Amino acid sequence: MRIAIVGTGYVGLVSGGCFSDFGHDVICMDQDPSKIEMLRRGEVPIYEPGLDEVMARNTAAGRLSFTTDLSEALKHADAVFIAVGTPTRRGDGHADLTYVMAAAEDIARTADHYMVIVTKSTVPVGTNRKVGEAVAAANPDLDFDVASNPEFLREGAAIEDFMKPDRVVVGVETDRALQVMAEIYRPLFLREFPIVTTDLESAEMIKYAANAFLATKITFINEIAALCEKVGADVKEVSRGMGLDGRIGNKFLHAGPGYGGSCFPKDTRALARIGQENACPMQITETVIKVNEEVKRRMIEKLLDLVGGSFNGKTVSVLGVTFKPNTDDMRDAPALTIVPALVGGGATVRVTDPHGRHEGEALLPGVIWTDEPYTAAKDADLLVILTEWNAFRALDLSRLAGAMSTPRLADLRNIYTAKDAKSAGFEAYASIGRKALQG
Repeated sequence: MRIAIVGTGYVGLVSGGCFSDFGHDVICMDQDPSKIEMLRRGEVPIYEPGLDEVMARNTAAGRLSFTTDLSEALKHADAVFIAVGTPTRRGDGHADLTYVMAAAEDIARTADHYMVIVTKSTVPVGTNRKVGEAVAAANPDLDFDVASNPEFLREGAAIEDFMKPDRVVVGVETDRALQVMAEIYRPLFLREFPIVTTDLESAEMIKYAANAFLATKITFINEIAALCEKVGADVKEVSRGMGLDGRIGNKFLHAGPGYGGSCFPKDTRALARIGQENACPMQITETVIKVNEEVKRRMIEKLLDLVGGSFNGKTVSVLGVTFKPNTDDMRDAPALTIVPALVGGGATVRVTDPHGRHEGEALLPGVIWTDEPYTAAKDADLLVILTEWNAFRALDLSRLAGAMSTPRLADLRNIYTAKDAKSAGFEAYASIGRKALQG
């Protein structure tokens, strides 16, 4: 099959690279000439483990290429995937469909043969029908079908998720479109990965419902963690006891400083807006959004308690600022709430992150970037673990404590224990949903 991808962001590049790894001929199109030149040189503009190897392998094999010319991308294409951004629209929380609809209209004006126009971007229910209407209006003579094919990629594990998915969701209306999509995903079908074929609206809803449910699990355990701190329970033991129930499962039951990233914040807000527009309020989702913001603010109070009620004049070292490990994504990361509060409170803030500096320098003004944790900890009054990178899971706590002016540790990912901290020489230790250590 010949596949065109419109958009070379996270979803577009992962999808394009993996489709070409299936053996399809893929051409990725973007309007940004500098980005296309970068990709042609073999440089990947995002950090995603394994993506550079996949792209290099398939570019060398001639199955993956890049262009700024939409007509070149669509030439002989069996399907074109729209993989552009749908950011939260200012003012109302809805997904901004400007880029999706512009891509659809450009495709309509450029295409000259039958193809399936596939929406890969996360879009509100009803969008694919609007895409079909826009294409038909822009080019009434074009023979085409529309399909919905939402992505379910975890940043940091996207290649594995694409190649070994829990499921692939395909929303179609015609047998012709279904045959094209079935051929595209034939390698996964042959390995018996579930392919869920449904209507357009159900495919769109599956994406939002899944992400809202996962965000709910995260927020629920964060609320339980706050209660654990009040009553003397250990949220890690509570999570384990809950997760062993087959009806619940242990995934997404890890307490922390709140969810962030490119999907959960945007998709929960969009689902809440969809509910409001259809006079069917998503009350649980709306509460999840509210509580998640409160969780982030509660982290600031926790840090204030560790330093005696004021950040002014303190040196605080922060380990990790991306919203999760194995990505450089800073979108809606807890760090964007917590670090500015530290700086605004008068603290000198040192930051280290394996891959967060590229985006973080613009998003976190007023901080000092360091290359590794031990440099960051020198003469510090507080050390904060904010992202659970592997590089932070086996730190020499004694060395860190010995380098600090006042050894206090805020472990906001529950990597260590109060016992670990005490034996290493920390005078104070706080985590999420567990007993604190105060000197």
